Amino acid sequence: MTTVTSPVAGRAVGLAAVPDPVFSGAMVGPGTAVDPVREATAAVSPFDGVIVSLHPHAFVVVDDKGRGVLTHLGIDTVQLNGQGFELLVCKGDTVRRGQPIVRWDPAAVEAAGKSPICPVVALEATTEALGGLVEDGDVEAGAQLFLWK
Repeated sequence: MTTVTSPVAGRAVGLAAVPDPVFSGAMVGPGTAVDPVREATAAVSPFDGVIVSLHPHAFVVVDDKGRGVLTHLGIDTVQLNGQGFELLVCKGDTVRRGQPIVRWDPAAVEAAGKSPICPVVALEATTEALGGLVEDGDVEAGAQLFLWK
C-alpha cells in the first residue's frame, strides 16, 4: 500500500469540486483535490519516486512499483506559460515525500483569472484501488490524502 500525501496546504475538496470536466469526471484517474492557501509556497512531492513529467503547472512522480501520481497546480494554468512558477527539481530526479518540487503563488494564479485548485490524481488506477480518500477538511502539506492499495 502506498500513502499519497498532500502537495500543498489548504482545504480538501474532492475531484467533483474541480472546475474542469476532465478532472471532476475522473477521466485522468481517481484522486482528490486541494484548494490551496493563498500564499506563495512550494508544492511538494506526494510520495517517494522519480519525476517522470515536469511542467511549471504540473508534475508526475512515479514510485518503485510503477504507480504515478499527477499533481496539477491550478486549472488552465498551462495558459500562464510558466509565469509565476519556479521549477525546483529536474525531470528524472529522484525525490522524497515532502520535497519541494515547484514554487508558486496560488493568489497570483487566482489574480490571473485561473482556479488555484490542485487535483492530485492516481494515474491508471481504479476508484476501488484507493482507500481513505480525503475529500473535505483542512489539510497540511504532507498530510495523507489517500492510500493506493
